[in-house]
Amino acid sequence: MSCRILNIKSPTDAEALALFQRLAERGNPADGNGQDVENQVRAILADVRSRGDQALIERTRQFDAPNIEPPLAVSQEELARAAASISGEERSVIVEAASHIRTFHEAQKDKSWFITRDDGSILGQKIEPVDRAGLYVPGGKGGNTPLISSMLMGAIPAQVAGVKEIAVVTPPRADGTLNPYMLAAAYLLDINEVYRVGGPWSIAALAYGTQEIRPVDVIAGPGNIFVTTAKKLVQGKVGIDMIAGPSEILVLADESANAEWVAADMLSQAEHDKLASAILITTSTLLADRVAAALERRVAELPRADIARASLDNWGAIIQVPDLSVGVDMANRIAPEHMELCTSSPWEVLPAIRHAGAVFMGQFSPEPVGDYYAGPNHVLPTLGTARHSSALSVQTFCKRTSIVAASAQFTSAHASSIALLARLEGLEAHARSVELRG
Repeated sequence: MSCRILNIKSPTDAEALALFQRLAERGNPADGNGQDVENQVRAILADVRSRGDQALIERTRQFDAPNIEPPLAVSQEELARAAASISGEERSVIVEAASHIRTFHEAQKDKSWFITRDDGSILGQKIEPVDRAGLYVPGGKGGNTPLISSMLMGAIPAQVAGVKEIAVVTPPRADGTLNPYMLAAAYLLDINEVYRVGGPWSIAALAYGTQEIRPVDVIAGPGNIFVTTAKKLVQGKVGIDMIAGPSEILVLADESANAEWVAADMLSQAEHDKLASAILITTSTLLADRVAAALERRVAELPRADIARASLDNWGAIIQVPDLSVGVDMANRIAPEHMELCTSSPWEVLPAIRHAGAVFMGQFSPEPVGDYYAGPNHVLPTLGTARHSSALSVQTFCKRTSIVAASAQFTSAHASSIALLARLEGLEAHARSVELRG
């Protein structure tokens, strides 16, 4: 393994432009055949829409649990037994993490508001949660590495928003059961609607409904290329959180950074996926060399070494820049999912950071702190979409309704102006509607 070292003087250098282009193309399926994936997913969506639960059962038997039988719903007794089966320490950790996440998301809540004009008109915006949300929680290595954090990060902002009904779908293990830690997390969050089904067929069930699973208004949660494509295709029928790609981290560092820590943080993302991207941008040649050596050494120690190596070989980079201003410009152009500021004065750098899913300040804020425990959501925009998108949040599960209470004085005073605009657009009935009140 060798993480390439690039010496870039300006974001407009040919080498920099080639890097930006390469990273932008990283989200394509491994086989390069995105249209084939979309065609497969369209067929799955149509099948579930047509045949409902039978299509879910057949595909679950084919891909996850050969002997699974309906119903797909997990009973309340199973949820309670799972919570009782884990240790007190494990329950405490889940509850504490949930508390941190809930506190952060409580601060995100928007309020309805109204303004009153001198003529007596009242205008405003009413904030309401959606009625029903669907959460996709990946199974993780056949259900043997339960993604508890994904459950917490999806459910808690929906609960804070005030969503009354939350349905969770997650792939079952080969024996048709769900990991007890996943069920325990649901129980501790007071979620009582969990289904043993995953993949793009579960997204179809959430969007269109089946005999057992009622349709939802918003779908949130990460997944593989097939799940992500399904979310893209049902968007419009339902709301979705985002179209997320492979994980990524960018560390912006100066000579004050600890090379071993930086390497460990880069590997924390590289181990996710062979398409994951881990990049260091630094002003220090010495740090660049030390991080490269630390990556070589540390990757060999990881259980997922093959995945991390492939990630670093294909999508990793150590970029030397002449100063922090060039480093910041490079970082903003990449717009990473996770950005760590490992500089001597990260708060001085922060105002210049315009595009990142989440920013981790200083060397005691490694990315995994945010993934699990600090409180901000870890479902973040990837593939440069941080330029226009934001993390999953309370707002993902809310909608805004405009309120117009025009006074007789306002409508009368402006009727002719409104009618003029309506007639310019060829809408005579609009004009007459207002003129009747003028």
